[in-house]
Amino acid sequence: MQTELSKQLGAEHALFGFTPFPAVAAALSRAGGFGVLGAVRYTAPGDLRRDLDWIEAHAEGRPYGLDVVMPATKVEGVSEADVEAMIPQGHRRFVEETLAKYGVPELPEGEAAGWRITGWMEQVARTQLDVAFDYPIRLLANALGSPPADVVRRAHDRGVRVAALAGSARHARKHKDAGIDVVVAQGYEAGGHTGEIASMVLTPEVVEAVDPLPVLAAGGIGSGEQVAAALALGAQGVWTGSIWLTTTEADLHSPALTRKLLAATSGDTVRSRALTGKPARQLRTEWTDAWDDPAGPGTLPMPLQGLLVAEAVSRIQKYEIDPLLGTPVGQIVGRMTGERSVQAVFDDLTRGFERAVDRINRIAGRSGTS
Repeated sequence: MQTELSKQLGAEHALFGFTPFPAVAAALSRAGGFGVLGAVRYTAPGDLRRDLDWIEAHAEGRPYGLDVVMPATKVEGVSEADVEAMIPQGHRRFVEETLAKYGVPELPEGEAAGWRITGWMEQVARTQLDVAFDYPIRLLANALGSPPADVVRRAHDRGVRVAALAGSARHARKHKDAGIDVVVAQGYEAGGHTGEIASMVLTPEVVEAVDPLPVLAAGGIGSGEQVAAALALGAQGVWTGSIWLTTTEADLHSPALTRKLLAATSGDTVRSRALTGKPARQLRTEWTDAWDDPAGPGTLPMPLQGLLVAEAVSRIQKYEIDPLLGTPVGQIVGRMTGERSVQAVFDDLTRGFERAVDRINRIAGRSGTS
């Protein structure tokens, strides 16, 4: 599972894993893949530094990267308070009425919501980069497309490659024009923010659009056979995420949520604007149904929706209100049927890849090469 890109980045296998959990990122790199730590939740630079220190101590010298959330263009002079003032009172009432319907308790006095809009603001992402560039990260990925041009230059000056997610060939060409080094073609099946094109169609379109830039295939990937298919479509590796949520190294802080993920089928997700205001694939719950109901007020655009529901989501998670409890996750959730270590999942991926390659070799009349 080694490609030119994985060789250049120092990884044994062209298997990239996005995760919000440092222990998962380090375990992925130790296994021979490439762990990528999601930085959006780190609003305090010291917290990010602590976890990067931990990865440094536990990745055994293997390569890893960081994923940030930065808009390509900067909006000047807009604070969180300015954004919050734009939220209609009717939407606030809808949130409180929905929480009251399910008996969701208030947060304890003095406890803030665990997820806030601040992690999505450019100035926060820049402080994350100030920390990250003190570490030997090999890849900087941006979940909102191409990062600002000065950030790309700053990464390149440090020998760090820059990746950006794309949901269409048009987006991918913009990344190439912006000097991006790696394009992640993220299909409709993926967890989190996605476009409307499935990965089987999207991957070869993006490969052709940005040639000779390397492309990573993403979206619903959780088997070695899918990895082989991605490489056959022209990708130089795969970008995975959801499959690591139920590993033993992940720290969801919610036994109830883990149980829901393990019980879910591939049809139990929905692409909804309920979480951030942009379409994001997540577990379908009575919370997503309420926001998608035409009788409701409808969602607000990003970033208003995220700020509106931040405290509500924290309350639902803290008290594990089962009908409302969900998380971003891709359609691959149907394969996530038991808690296993990162290494065990990784081994299944490599074995599945070998089986697929051997199968194609037999079909082509060649002997197995695995």
